[in-house]
Amino acid sequence: MHLFSATCEAIAGTGKKTEKVRILADYLRRRTLDEAAVSAVFFSGRPFPAWEETTLQVGGSLLWQVLRELTGKPDVALTAAYRRHGDLGSAAYDLLVAVAPAASTLNVIAVEARFRDIAQARGPAAKAKLTAELLARATALEAKYLIKIVTGELRIGLKESLVEEAIAKAFEEPHAAVQRADMLLGDIGETLRLAAAHRLSEARMRLFHPLGFMLASPVETAEEGFAYFQLAQVEDKYDGIRAQAHCDGKRVRLFSRTLDDITESFPELPEPLANFAEPVILDGEVLAWSGERALPFSELQKRLGRKKVSPALMRSVPVAYVVFDVLYAGGELVIDRPLRERGAILDRVFSEAHSLRTTRLRDPQGKLVFEAEIGTAEPDGALGQVIRAPRLVAESPAELDALFAAAQARGNEGLMIKDVESPYAPGRRGRSWLKLKRELATLDVVVTAVEYGHGKRAGVLSDYTFAVRNGEELVNVGKAYSGLTDAEIAELTDWFLRHTVVDQGFRREVEPTIIVEVAFNAVMRSDRHNSGYALRFPRIVRLRWDKRVGDIDTLARVKEIYQQQKTAYPSAG
Repeated sequence: MHLFSATCEAIAGTGKKTEKVRILADYLRRRTLDEAAVSAVFFSGRPFPAWEETTLQVGGSLLWQVLRELTGKPDVALTAAYRRHGDLGSAAYDLLVAVAPAASTLNVIAVEARFRDIAQARGPAAKAKLTAELLARATALEAKYLIKIVTGELRIGLKESLVEEAIAKAFEEPHAAVQRADMLLGDIGETLRLAAAHRLSEARMRLFHPLGFMLASPVETAEEGFAYFQLAQVEDKYDGIRAQAHCDGKRVRLFSRTLDDITESFPELPEPLANFAEPVILDGEVLAWSGERALPFSELQKRLGRKKVSPALMRSVPVAYVVFDVLYAGGELVIDRPLRERGAILDRVFSEAHSLRTTRLRDPQGKLVFEAEIGTAEPDGALGQVIRAPRLVAESPAELDALFAAAQARGNEGLMIKDVESPYAPGRRGRSWLKLKRELATLDVVVTAVEYGHGKRAGVLSDYTFAVRNGEELVNVGKAYSGLTDAEIAELTDWFLRHTVVDQGFRREVEPTIIVEVAFNAVMRSDRHNSGYALRFPRIVRLRWDKRVGDIDTLARVKEIYQQQKTAYPSAG
């Protein structure tokens, strides 16, 4: 484990990707095959291969407790160390360097075995005991990286794609072949074994591990949206939870954009998703749904963050999985095929499913513009629907503008504009998929509290809670993390440190003086803030040095925007 940790330090110490790859390839080449395979998984920032359902279930509070016991340090010391780094592993190094063993007694094989013991342990006390025993045997440097693996935040500038590249370099295999094998298997360690044996072509698709999601680039106008290709497939851009569905007729799992398993959050969806006649991997969006339209994200939000969803909540906030792409069907991965071919495959997959549903798309006047019997669903009125996303074709910017207006009239965010010749590129953002949406509005707000950031912003106050006026009172309506330059954040950090009202350590309440203009996608009802409302996806547009607190927007304006939204969703109530 000492060599693994030292290699992590060396990789973190260089900003050159080629050097990171060289260092890692050299490490992998010099280890035994078993050590290299386990290390590859660890270097990807996880304790177990991606396809496995095994999880440690060791959170920050448990690690905090273990570090307190091992170091004998009070919470204030832990907080100070965390604030210095914005990273629990690096904070642990500072605290353990004086008390940890000087020499290593661990290796990566033993660590993986202990990780599996921790995963199988039941209850926080048992997990804490095993975790403490592991960290007690580690040097301070090893503990730093053990904790980083446990938390899934390695933070050494090493993406899994670079691990794939290092495997290719170490075993003299084509990078593309390593990349594809890892995508098929969901196991970077098994991929390394195949590369070492020069048998990468033997890799076969394994369902139930998430592939990377293809991402879209934003455009501001219909003209810009139409500038990249001659023929565009157009879909409504929904405001829900992006999800990838893996289905084999018996088992169904849903994965979020962050590749987390979210199946239990939507217990009514596996049954209709099991209706497909063949194993498939689908890409789509989970939405609160009523009749023929999506409901606002604020409705779906009532379902989120719950370990168990009651039948009453499922009835009050029904959901649908709207499918717009297929990644695997007919026993093969189809991501290399153009979108127009994948669309035909998806139509076939839906048509051969065990139940059918008609999907429809109407313009703002109620005129039917799209209709096809290509949707699987439970019978009308039942919980959990799976719907084939309606799609249209645009041949000019004027047509895009008209479709955009119609999509917003249906209560959706805007449009997805896709090149019909584009392959599906997992984890990449390019110009083959574009998203056209316009922010709902902007508000002038005042910053009331600030927090230290994470990673490269660990030492600056970069997360801002902000408020509007409600009479003489200030009421919070959101928190923003993006939009300002590093120079502006540094300048504001100095100001906030000098104008702190209440120092809570990681968080500070500050004098309400700094005015910012924020843009956002929606207003939601929320009990998180004392206003009763929250802005969705707020982004700082600019600092307003020209304004004072008396000039900021009011809670009445927030309520007005909220009511305007509701007219687009008459069934959301």
